[in-house]
Amino acid sequence: MTNDEIRSATAADVPAVKAVTDAAYTRYIERIGRVPLPMEADHTANVSAGRVFVTGDPVIGLVVLETYADHLYVDNIAVTPDAQGQGVGRRLLHFVDARARALGLPEVRLYTNALMWENQKIYPKYGYEVVERRVEGPYDRVHYRKRLA
Repeated sequence: MTNDEIRSATAADVPAVKAVTDAAYTRYIERIGRVPLPMEADHTANVSAGRVFVTGDPVIGLVVLETYADHLYVDNIAVTPDAQGQGVGRRLLHFVDARARALGLPEVRLYTNALMWENQKIYPKYGYEVVERRVEGPYDRVHYRKRLA
């Protein structure tokens, strides 16, 4: 596998999936006042269900996807801090679009915590539009969608 390839994660990748997720989200704990949900995910179950795709050797980025009848949902996208700004996230987002199209789905959806303002600058650059901002329990979330042509 080249560093640019994106592949389905395997059971052997679970420790790397946890490590990349933790590395990407740890900086937000203090800002949002709690552990971000991706850090608490059942990575083993997600990998077993075929929802996790990774890139890099060693793994430096990942995306967790859920397929619905009318959209592809990005549950988590994470890139290690030392690999950020090198196009890894861009490749993962392009992969998400290609996967949604291959599945015949008309749109991609995701959300981010309102206090993760870095993400709110990134998603519109890739065609995502804000659908709504909604408080769900302790989480203030900005919901996005991208309609695929």
